[in-house]
Amino acid sequence: MAEGDCILIAAISGRALAQSARRGGYQPLVADFFGDQDTLQVTTDHVQLRGTLARGIDEDALFEALDALSARHHPLGIVCGSGFEDRVHLLERIAGRWRLFGNSAAVVAKVKDPATLSAICGKAAIPLPGFCLEKPSPAADWLAKRKGGAGGAHIKPAEKAVPGAVYYQRKVPGTPISALFLANGTSATILGFSSQWHLPTADKPYRYGGAVQPASLPVDIAASLTAAVQRLSVAAALVGLNSADFIVDGKQFWLLEVNPRPGATLDIFEPAQGSLFALHMAACAGTLPPAPGFSGRAQAAAIVYAENDIASFPALAWPHWTADRPQRGIAIKAGEPLCTVYACGADATRARARTEERRRQVLAWATQDDHDNGAGSQRQ
Repeated sequence: MAEGDCILIAAISGRALAQSARRGGYQPLVADFFGDQDTLQVTTDHVQLRGTLARGIDEDALFEALDALSARHHPLGIVCGSGFEDRVHLLERIAGRWRLFGNSAAVVAKVKDPATLSAICGKAAIPLPGFCLEKPSPAADWLAKRKGGAGGAHIKPAEKAVPGAVYYQRKVPGTPISALFLANGTSATILGFSSQWHLPTADKPYRYGGAVQPASLPVDIAASLTAAVQRLSVAAALVGLNSADFIVDGKQFWLLEVNPRPGATLDIFEPAQGSLFALHMAACAGTLPPAPGFSGRAQAAAIVYAENDIASFPALAWPHWTADRPQRGIAIKAGEPLCTVYACGADATRARARTEERRRQVLAWATQDDHDNGAGSQRQ
């Protein structure tokens, strides 16, 4: 493969993007926090970023990593995954150094700002829950969300929120539905709808648990969501892979937020032939390919979070239905992501139930005594 096919990938976790990039014919050069086993299996080169999940991506560490990868391989550009929505200045600086295949800093800032998104959706006739910047009183029917937050762990009941870089969104009833779509700045193609669920803790009641596709949606609601995504894509000039999170209640729906990047459902929509990463690259260049075909079986993915501190992760014979496999000997704190599990089924209910069985199985394996208690490195 030509050296020019190298592509930088920067994210909290770059595994899903790297795997899809490899399937699409690219040589992935990844900078991420984890350096998981299956990430390293598909990357041409990798640099593990300094930092923590709580603090997010460190600017100096990021550019040191990207400079090192670029010096060794001369990439054609960069794709950014999770970790940039709350620090769009990094995207602006990245775009000054490399060709950015994805939404610009200006576009990300617009769709992640509640007031700007509200204005965009008002003109595009897309319903949003009410929002405010000051803590409402009474606060019982409101949620507090961190500006630029992702993954659900940042969402709290408004009455428990500490004032700061948060905004408040009115609660609405219904089922969480996410639309994965491809955009080229002037149009969009829906790749599919998924249902999502939470895996709550006492202090993180909306922590992301997983997703399953296809979502069970009436034809008319699916058509309404598709039309809303089309209008949103044009109004916000979105490009590449994006997702939009909705709440659907009968015939009503509300847009909760926009994720202007390849997101958490990449794996369950990856086609048997081809690559979503390759479609993302084409869309960023202005071409909007048709949606790939998917198998008729439901597909689900769930995050496995550590329930207790693991001082030194044991060596495991990982089954094929796992991903984001941590290196042996690292330390994982309670509440941090441990890995991802997948399952297929005849329908969404069965696929989701199988991921729950597998999630519990991995937790049982991870807590087995490891007789080799060497010094574990910190899972950052």
